[in-house]
Amino acid sequence: MKRSTQTGLLVAGILLFAANLRAPITGVAPLLSMISESLQLSTMQAGLLTTLPLLAFAIVSPIASYLAKEYGLEPSIMGALSVIALGILIRSSGSVSALYLGTVIIGCGIAIGNVLLPSLLKRNFPARIATFTAVYALTMGIGSAISSAVAVPLAEFDGNGWALSMGSFIVIPLLSMAVWLPQMRNDTQPTEDTRGLPHGGKVWRSPLAWQVTFFLGLNSFISYIIIGWLPTILIDAGYSASQAGAMHGLLQLSTAIPGLLLIPLLARMKDQRGLAFGVSVASMLGILGLLYFPELAMLWTLIFGFGAGAGLILGLSFISLRTDSPHQAAALSGMSQSVGYLLAAMGPALVGSIYSATNSWVTPLVLCASGCGLCAVFGLFAGRGLTINAQQSAESDKVVLVS
Repeated sequence: MKRSTQTGLLVAGILLFAANLRAPITGVAPLLSMISESLQLSTMQAGLLTTLPLLAFAIVSPIASYLAKEYGLEPSIMGALSVIALGILIRSSGSVSALYLGTVIIGCGIAIGNVLLPSLLKRNFPARIATFTAVYALTMGIGSAISSAVAVPLAEFDGNGWALSMGSFIVIPLLSMAVWLPQMRNDTQPTEDTRGLPHGGKVWRSPLAWQVTFFLGLNSFISYIIIGWLPTILIDAGYSASQAGAMHGLLQLSTAIPGLLLIPLLARMKDQRGLAFGVSVASMLGILGLLYFPELAMLWTLIFGFGAGAGLILGLSFISLRTDSPHQAAALSGMSQSVGYLLAAMGPALVGSIYSATNSWVTPLVLCASGCGLCAVFGLFAGRGLTINAQQSAESDKVVLVS
């Protein structure tokens, strides 16, 4: 096989794999009301459908590098796709226990992919990390937009309702597995740089690593709250289920748009502080708009989606831009996604319980807007143009000078 063909298949496989990292989770939100009514779930129980995958992300992320060390990156990614497909199959079987079990399994598969994909990009495309990060984030957004937009129409098409709609998501991992299959013939043994422990090295002691972690974690905390509850918020504001589902799809699509704009910017920018601050403020504006002017929900959805999508791309880019090797990138990826998603996991269920207690979206949305402000502060630190090693070397030099 020609090298250009191999590279093309690898890129196609990466992009299809990226489509699996959000759509199976975000496509559930438009169906929450239908699922809750069918299975008699409370608001907090329904919120677990968004929280459980995030908990799986937090728990499984630290062990993903062990899989790459033992089996190689390509087989580990194929395994992640298989786990996602199995989870979708179980989740759509129709019972409450299967719904939760399948959701956890899907989260485990996605967690492996979340950690290994940045390491794969740093290994195979070290000179084009920012470009590929933006492109795969764009793919994630498009996949999520499609899944959100078709979820309700598919559920209304057949008597099985939400189960058929959720089961249809299995097409994504199956197609990805078919395209990824040629990569299994490659030398999949990871390089020495990618074999380090996910919790090893200097990252857990690095202030910069924690700043990246909290920037990504807060962005995820807020994003998953809005992604999980936007349809319900809109329905309570007077929109129909179909309108809410379509607007939820628009939200997913708007998170993809920043990828088109950030590709040329990230390639030239060494310092991203202003950008990180600005996109966090945009997310805050979108949330406050939903709270005070819900009649313009489409506008606020677009603004929030743009800000949150840009924040995700920046956070993922920081994993590679603030590290000095594939090993360190894998370590920071495991740290930021484990801690970050543990933080994010609190969001949907917390908001569900607040809404159940107050029967109002005011407190949850104010909480999210405040989180955006805090995210902007961490962005001013995480966006500095330096790496973990450079920061720690500078701090060591200061200690020597003082002594």
